[in-house]
Amino acid sequence: MPILDFDALPKMGMFDWLKTTPNDKKKFPAMNQAPHCWNRYNEYVLCLKETSGDDQACRKLRGLALSICPNDWVENWDEERDEGIFAGIKQDE
Repeated sequence: MPILDFDALPKMGMFDWLKTTPNDKKKFPAMNQAPHCWNRYNEYVLCLKETSGDDQACRKLRGLALSICPNDWVENWDEERDEGIFAGIKQDE
């Protein structure tokens, strides 16, 4: 069985299509988005608080939260806010 020369692979062009994560010492951005989701949703709630509940003014922030958060989480947090048991920013305080 022939031995593959790994130094020759780039010369052969076998993996030209392969894209890798840039080596900029950042953590993998797609690994855990839960903290970013939580922050986005709380930014939306903070906007509602600052605008006296104006959904139109905060529509962009809600869209950002929906773009990163699972729908189930957002629905659950919306219900918790309605019930007054949401653990994040309190809209009415």
